[in-house]
Amino acid sequence: MASTDTTHAADTSEKVNWLAEIRGLALMLLAVLAFHSLVAKPFYIPSTSMMPTLWVGDRLVVSKYPYGWSWASASFHLLPRSDWRVFPHTPEYGDIVIPVHPTRDEDYIKRVVALPGDTIEVRRGQIILNGKAIKREVVPPVKLPFEPDLLCKGSPCLTAFEAFRETGPDGKDFFAPPTWRETLPNGATYLTIDYMDQSLDDYGPYTVPADSVFVMGDNRDQSADSRAAAIENGLGGAVPLANIGGRAEFLTFSLDGSTTWNPATWFSSMRGNRAWTTLRPALAEGAAAK
Repeated sequence: MASTDTTHAADTSEKVNWLAEIRGLALMLLAVLAFHSLVAKPFYIPSTSMMPTLWVGDRLVVSKYPYGWSWASASFHLLPRSDWRVFPHTPEYGDIVIPVHPTRDEDYIKRVVALPGDTIEVRRGQIILNGKAIKREVVPPVKLPFEPDLLCKGSPCLTAFEAFRETGPDGKDFFAPPTWRETLPNGATYLTIDYMDQSLDDYGPYTVPADSVFVMGDNRDQSADSRAAAIENGLGGAVPLANIGGRAEFLTFSLDGSTTWNPATWFSSMRGNRAWTTLRPALAEGAAAK
């Protein structure tokens, strides 16, 4: 009899408290959601719109607090759209930010090129801010590796650069599209790609409304940004700061598209020289002293 009681007690003690397990899991998920909404979250680059700064396959960290918090800060866009902001701050020229499309809950990633109150105009690809052309100079072409396994919507990502494909001394192919260096009024400087004449090369003049910023992709010929109408997948003009979900900070790792279920490719497909690259824009020489 005593043995039966002991066995029953052991069975009772070994039962799983499912309510406690579910509560613990829910709390863990809430903590992750809160961290992603308030502090930082991972981000993946699926297109060429920010090349040469960001490559398809880059993984990066987006911080949520630099400009305060709004409905756009919440992961999965769980909050309704609104214009409220908590602890608001304005981005700086050259920041890479995460704007949300004006009608779809879809995150973009673009660079801030004009601030509230600025009048921006684009003529033949040249940005003109408040009546003055920003510094823009031709530089040696960037070298983008030929990665045939890298696909965008089922097609090779860099097909548009085929005219600029070359073969290096090592026998490896790469793309060398026309490259420019732009410098904004605060000294923020970065590279852009601009290799053809197209409709978005001319825009404005347009005055950026209060509490908004004007953003563009670094790949000027393949970016649906503030220059493009929302119906054309663009952002339809300036982006309200309440629609900015964070700031890009640094890369964590990058994959060249050759990853398969074979564990060996999990390492061979990594672009080792891109990990931990900062995404904060460099400052032109002498800018910091101004």
